[in-house]
Amino acid sequence: MSLGRLLLAWLPVAALFVVAPPIGDRWEGVVGQGYFVWSYSRWEVWWRLVEAAVVVLFGSLWFDTLGAGGWGVLFFLVGLLVAFPRRLVMWQYVEPPRRRALLVHAGLDVARYVAAGGLLAWRLG
Repeated sequence: MSLGRLLLAWLPVAALFVVAPPIGDRWEGVVGQGYFVWSYSRWEVWWRLVEAAVVVLFGSLWFDTLGAGGWGVLFFLVGLLVAFPRRLVMWQYVEPPRRRALLVHAGLDVARYVAAGGLLAWRLG
């Protein structure tokens, strides 16, 4: 796989990761507050760009060596691995109304990974 092809695959995934993370990030806010909160820090944007690069390299490994089949299940499982462990630890320390916000945020994180897999299937598949 050429570096140019990886870069072209990274661009839409990076855009998705920079735009999508604020959805649901404010789980600690007021109960009943909406899940769509748009705020960024420079560190968070750089981290999401690096995260997108890692997902592209992972997707490249999948699509270039093992084929294109089953990408949806693969990226769903990776999204679960990324989204839930941290939130399950927080789950035990928050009151019940905030637990729902944690689950919604984790679900949105999983959806972000599945969407990234779809973009990579389109660009690399």
